[in-house]
Amino acid sequence: MIGLDFGTTNSAVGAVRSDGRCALAAFPAGDGTTTTFRSVLHFPVEADRRTRVAAIAGPSAIQSYIDEGCEGRFLQSLKSHLASRLFTEAWIFGWKFTLEDLVAQILAPLRRAACQQLGVAGDRVLIGRPVHFVAGRERREDPESDAHAEMRLREAARRAGFEHVELEYEPVAAAFEYERGLDHDELVLIGDFGGGTSDFCLVRLGRSLRNADDRRASILGVDGVGVAGDAFDGRIVRHVVAPRLGLGSTRRSAEGSELPVPAWIYSRLERWEDVSFLAAPKTMETLRRLEREAEEPTRIASLIELVEQDLGYLLYRAVESAKCGLSDAESTSFVFDHLRRRLRSEIRREELEGWLAPHLDRMAACVDRLVDACGVSAAEVDRVFLTGGSSRVPCVRRLFETRFGADKLRGGRELTTVARGLALLAAERR
Repeated sequence: MIGLDFGTTNSAVGAVRSDGRCALAAFPAGDGTTTTFRSVLHFPVEADRRTRVAAIAGPSAIQSYIDEGCEGRFLQSLKSHLASRLFTEAWIFGWKFTLEDLVAQILAPLRRAACQQLGVAGDRVLIGRPVHFVAGRERREDPESDAHAEMRLREAARRAGFEHVELEYEPVAAAFEYERGLDHDELVLIGDFGGGTSDFCLVRLGRSLRNADDRRASILGVDGVGVAGDAFDGRIVRHVVAPRLGLGSTRRSAEGSELPVPAWIYSRLERWEDVSFLAAPKTMETLRRLEREAEEPTRIASLIELVEQDLGYLLYRAVESAKCGLSDAESTSFVFDHLRRRLRSEIRREELEGWLAPHLDRMAACVDRLVDACGVSAAEVDRVFLTGGSSRVPCVRRLFETRFGADKLRGGRELTTVARGLALLAAERR
């Protein structure tokens, strides 16, 4: 059985070899290879539109998109739509694709790579899932939406070629990967920070527990919240990018009234998975009308240019670069030079932390709720293991340092911990 981590931003796939070692499939990227597979698709504009076109996925999709001058259709953060009943299909070059079709085009090359590189059959898979899938624009948790998302993920896996599909919570998988390095027992809080969700697990791990008949008995509880890396990026878009594209500016209506430029447009801009929807004909008609009415038309013109040229991925990359820069320095430069009107701004870490405060409050409430529900105190937690890209953000780490103590924090293999844990658990289910 394969272990597959399908992430909002990055995916990975692995298996345990006959010698007991866990191995991950690798993919071409730039001048080398990578074990992380970007969860993106590119439909090249030059594709033969007489037949149903197949997308390019992963690192190759990014290179294809850039080589083609950022043309065609570029899709990302598809996992964030699984819980939504609004996203049922997308039309690409005249062909209809359901969300399950699109997700399957990401899972299929992961399956092929595992079969070819790791020597597995590829018919059985253990896929990671968040404790709660992102549901709705407010990213709230909803059991019915979780069930809907799980059903769609299972169907996408079947369309990708898997005959037998099982699911496991992502923080549980991360826990059993962390346990491999233990020579004693610990009560551990696992924090897994992805692109769309932050998930937590309180679990007893260690040498004396590894051979227990029921390992799930050592899991005290799980919880999660629909706030993570993408939401952090969205705060930078809201406060740094959107004002330079017209947010907060005014327009003159046909009757001469001074009105604000509608804020809902920029809410779409904050979510990478929603940027492409701004290119819908009715929305573009609205944007062109706003440009004619705007007091600062050049800002709206830049927004139109961003949408028409489908520059969402490049904007995302610039925002992510600024966010990562603030993990290492007190200030950094945001630069986006793919528009005729260049966007540039200095960002201070303290500004970012102020913008993120509501999201951090939700994370903190989730952690406190889990610890309380399990009937333990913060002092009883021996170790806090943090993984995933946003685990490196200083204010995220500080949240756990404040509650549990800096000496208890551990981390590592931020982008592949879950995949390795899934591979280990999959080997036990053969």
